[in-house]
Amino acid sequence: MIELALIVAVASLGVGLAAAYVLRAAPTLWLQLAGLALLSVAVPLAAVLFSGWVMFHMGTDLKILIVAAASASAAVIASLVLAGSITSSIRRVAASSQRFATGDLGARAPVGGAAEIAGLADSFNTMAVSIERLFDARRELVAWASHDLRTPIASLQAMVEALEDGLVAPVEYLPAFREQVRALSLLVDDLFELARIDAGALTLELRDVRVDSIVEPAIRVLEPDAQARGVALTADVDRDVTATVEPEKIERVLFNLLTNALRHTPSDGTVAVHAKRDGQEVLVEVADTGEGLPEDGAAKMFDRFWRADRARSEAGAGLGLAIARGIVEAHGGRIWAENRPQGGAKVSFTLPAGALPAR
Repeated sequence: MIELALIVAVASLGVGLAAAYVLRAAPTLWLQLAGLALLSVAVPLAAVLFSGWVMFHMGTDLKILIVAAASASAAVIASLVLAGSITSSIRRVAASSQRFATGDLGARAPVGGAAEIAGLADSFNTMAVSIERLFDARRELVAWASHDLRTPIASLQAMVEALEDGLVAPVEYLPAFREQVRALSLLVDDLFELARIDAGALTLELRDVRVDSIVEPAIRVLEPDAQARGVALTADVDRDVTATVEPEKIERVLFNLLTNALRHTPSDGTVAVHAKRDGQEVLVEVADTGEGLPEDGAAKMFDRFWRADRARSEAGAGLGLAIARGIVEAHGGRIWAENRPQGGAKVSFTLPAGALPAR
């Protein structure tokens, strides 16, 4: 009879181990722990019931003790196996986070195991990618800002040295001084605006305004430049189209987009602004008849410091379109670019529609 009790004990251990491996395959921690609790109750209960049967038929306490101990051991071993599996998955995520914390920005956690741990690893990886991109953007910002600051500073330094050596009269360099100071001021303002956008500190005073009242000032400011380039600058905006925006910010978006379009449109070309209501949004388009976008232009043109060609690098720091995207997205809108089938490029953005005017 001892042999029979040992067989039952070994069988109980086998059932416990098999159940533990089955529980490891459960998709969630909740199911694993619930299954473990059920196993911890079911195995000892089965042992008690079987012990009663043994006691009734065999009349010996030793056999009862062996069966009960084996059943309890099965639950304990199953718990240890399952706990080891859970802690192993958590340790892998912890190890990746430790590597990331010590400066390895490429560290990623293996995604696998129970749904909760897999979700945790996936969230960690998403966070790691965002932080790595942020650090890359910061390094790029410092590099490009240093490059764009160096040129006007070098020019100012050369002019100061020329004045100190008495090579030119001060009045001759006043226009150049003013232009370089203006370039530095614009770059600093752009960097400050980008910093506010990145920090989520861009405050907006929203109100319902007619879109044509935003478009007209931007057109008016750039009209002399367009005429000098031989480019027709037009607008087609219904007076009934309103948007809930901060007008000064959207006017800056239009100014940046129109400036970029004029820069890439040859003489006898056209730059046009269109705006219409589209459901709960207002769709604004700036279209030109220029050379169009390069192959990767649509995806990259709103990145800070991106330049499509040498001409653009000489004309500005490459921050205007990045600022435009930040302002539009702060309003809850979207902005994108595409080539026009008939030639040229088109930049479109959406804004929340304002209240319909009273009839």
